Amino acid sequence: MAYLAPKDGVLNVWVGMVGDDEYRPVTNDTDRGVRDYFWAHNGRQILYLQDEAGNENWRLYIVDLEGDETTTLTPFDDVQVQIIEHDKRFPNDIIVAINKDDARLHDIYRLDLTTHELTQIAKNPGNVTAWLVDWNLDVRGATAATSEGGFEFMVRDTVDSDWRTVVTWNAEDALTSGALGFSRDGKSVYLLDSRDANAARLVRLDLARSATQVLAEDPTYDVSEVMTHPDTHEIQMVSFVKARTEYVVLDHTIAHDVEAIRGLAAGDFFIYDRTHADDTWLVGFTQDNGPVSYYVYDRRERRGSFMFYNRSALADYELTESKPISFRARDGLTIHGYLHVPQNGGDGAGPPPMVLNVHGGPWHRDTWGYDPES
Repeated sequence: MAYLAPKDGVLNVWVGMVGDDEYRPVTNDTDRGVRDYFWAHNGRQILYLQDEAGNENWRLYIVDLEGDETTTLTPFDDVQVQIIEHDKRFPNDIIVAINKDDARLHDIYRLDLTTHELTQIAKNPGNVTAWLVDWNLDVRGATAATSEGGFEFMVRDTVDSDWRTVVTWNAEDALTSGALGFSRDGKSVYLLDSRDANAARLVRLDLARSATQVLAEDPTYDVSEVMTHPDTHEIQMVSFVKARTEYVVLDHTIAHDVEAIRGLAAGDFFIYDRTHADDTWLVGFTQDNGPVSYYVYDRRERRGSFMFYNRSALADYELTESKPISFRARDGLTIHGYLHVPQNGGDGAGPPPMVLNVHGGPWHRDTWGYDPES
């Protein structure tokens, strides 16, 4: 297992065996810290992204765990790499987008993790802002900007076919819509889609019939996280971030797992990762009055084992809870927030004074959980 933790005060990647305390750092960043990393599917390497001085020109690095040797896979100046796909069925390949030919445009490359060879497989025509590959790592989907400020999603039947537009989002809907992935057979695509709806819905678009099927929706809240089966590419579960995070299970084969996970700890859970055999999950619980707790969940036994807290010192304190509240404002809109009341209720001489902490925005909201300021 790998996780992020400080090494000499700087975030780095640590690796060790689950159930063992002997974790060791495998990266050696001494400046801004590592924040975005993932396993190579061969299980022997860690990949991570890093830029210099916050310029967002991300380079891709790979660490060989045999000798902790770090290699730069994209050693280009003033160039940004984006991760498009990394599938366990292709353990030595990764699909990336790089703007090395034109700083304004990201083209698609296949990167061989064994030879470190880059091969361009799709050229940006000039307006593509995001790419989507299918089950065979073929580039078959692209999101392009429109002159009106929206986006259109295009597909092609094969890598040799012409592109055709299947969905167009206006500037408003584009804020909460986008393509998530192809079905395993490549005949459908999953979308977050807020057209003709108040909030983003999860839909399946049949590419041959241009018909959409709504898989999950809420009249007020956007679909948030979407959990997909790593082998079948079917949607298993979605979440809605309401006053608390709420999950909707779409795949009955994991219903008992979700129920067992809910019983492991208090708080809102999140499934961070799954083994290739899908028999072990890494689960974390966010709490409002304590640290994040991490568990290893055994699907065969439907039992979880506690591993550690992200900030163990917080577990020694009795902290106040975060209570979801709402009220109607003068303009008729409902304001949502969270109320933190001192444990002792103040000094007993009346209601304690209130501090109103207004979040940034407009496209941001506060969420339930531990608030260090409160």
